[in-house]
Order: sequence, then structure tokens, then C-alpha cells
Amino acid sequence: MAEVVQAAMKPYGYDVQICYNCNAAAAPRIVSDARTPPPYQPDSAVPEILAPRNAPGLGAVDFGAVAIQFLRNAYRGMGPYAKEKPRTNLRLLANIQDPSYVLVAAKAATGITDLSQIRQKRWPVRILTAGIGGDSSRILAHFGLSRPTIEAAGGRIGSTPEDRENFDIAIGGGGGMTTAPEWRIWTEISQKFDLNFIELPDDLLAELAREGEQDRGIIPAGLYRGIERPIPTVVRTGTAIYGRADMPDGFAYSVAKAMDEQQQLLEWRHLNFSYNVHTVWNGYEVPLHPGAARYYKEKRYMK
Repeated sequence: MAEVVQAAMKPYGYDVQICYNCNAAAAPRIVSDARTPPPYQPDSAVPEILAPRNAPGLGAVDFGAVAIQFLRNAYRGMGPYAKEKPRTNLRLLANIQDPSYVLVAAKAATGITDLSQIRQKRWPVRILTAGIGGDSSRILAHFGLSRPTIEAAGGRIGSTPEDRENFDIAIGGGGGMTTAPEWRIWTEISQKFDLNFIELPDDLLAELAREGEQDRGIIPAGLYRGIERPIPTVVRTGTAIYGRADMPDGFAYSVAKAMDEQQQLLEWRHLNFSYNVHTVWNGYEVPLHPGAARYYKEKRYMK
């Protein structure tokens, strides 16, 4: 998304520089505090061609892009930011849609079709936490399982390259046939192994939707190999482009305008990005920057 923003802003005279390692949960902290980029560290999950070393001499980070749930939690001081003060200086510029589904699957050879079988039979299962999303602990807890109980039975939970080969069950989030580092794991394991995709109980889905501020949704048949029917689940969507309250109104306006007028750039990325005029201005609890709000009101996307 940073590269989309960079390209979108060029016609308007801006030379946006990218911090390629200001990502994940740390991103809202870096933007909120106007920090300079952290030292480069290789990420085993992301090849360097997707996250190259930063250009030398980058200054303080002005704005960023992150999954909407990270932005909301940072603004409220919840989730991974629960021990920090709420970062109430964060402001939304644009919310670009990209779907993520909560997925649960077992290798077909295990015969597992319901997670309740694990506790009933005390199987020593190996669980792969795959993709994005923090729902795996909550899903396991619904079935009376946790890391200690699984390890006590001789199993394990992990997300290492070794775990990608040697697992019985995978739990996490996926967004389709994409090479994005966060999601490509589902493409890889579904092609490499025969998987049974498991439908979670309705009461658990209701809890996940409520507690994780997600929506109920359907995994479409054929999203990955092995998904042979539509499967009810919970879903998230939204990559938020955001800045701080002290961002000049004119710049915030330009970002909103550029992302609207250069929508064609979203088509050519490896993620399922889309621009929705009904939601691009919606940051939930995170306030919209006044400069961006002026643009969306002029376009009558919002009242």
C-alpha cells in the first residue's frame, strides 16, 4: 500500500519516501510519535525484494498504512497496545478495502473434521498459526484448548518454517490467492497438502465477531484448494492510510484526492485492494482528518 500511495502522489508533485520496516504492530507507534525509522532487520517471512533496505537519511515518519484493526487498537490503547496510553493523535486519511477471512483447516490425513475431537481424544496435535489475525487462542479456548494443554498432550503451536511443513491443523487469516507475505502461507499449504477446511460453531463465530470487532461473512468456494463449499466465518477488511492530527489539512486533502483519482493503481497489486466510496472515509473510532473529510464531503462520499 505504501508503494500505491507513493505512485498516487507523484502526479500532484509529492515525492513520498517509504520506510520499508515501519510495519506491523509497530507502525502506529512510529507514526504517532513521529519516530525515525528503526534499524533494518531481515524478516524471514518477507523477501528483501518486498521489503528492501530504506534509503539513507530518512527523517521522522509522517504517515503510514496499516490494517485497520491495528490502527483502531492503537487509537484506543487496546490489544497489543493495552499497556500503552491511547494514541489519540492518529487520524484516518483513507480506508482501502482488502478482505481477510478467519480460516481453520486440518490435514486430510488426520481425519480431523471438528476441533472438539482434539480434546476428546487427547491427540498430540501440531498447530500452525498461519497468516494474520489474533483469533487462534480464542478459537482454541472455545474447545477447552490452550498452549499448555496442547503441549502437555505432546503437541505444539508455532509459525516457523518447520511448522509450515509439520502441522496437523492451521488456524489464522487469509485473503485469497496472493503473494503477500502475511497470506501466501495459505496458498502454499493448500497447494502442498490436502486440507479439510473446518466450519466453526455459530456461537463461536458470534463471539469472534463481537470481541474482535469483525463482521460475519462467507469464505467463497474455491478461495483456496480444498474449499469446496461456501463456509461461514468472520471477516475483516481495510488497510488504513493514516497520519497525525498535526498533519497539514492541504496534505491530508491531497492524499484523499490522490487515492480516489488514482484508483487504477490498486488493480495491479498482489492484494485484493478496492476503493469503496461508502467506506473510504470510515475509520470507526479513529477520527477522520479534517483535510481528508473536506475532500470526501466535496465528492459527496460522506455528509
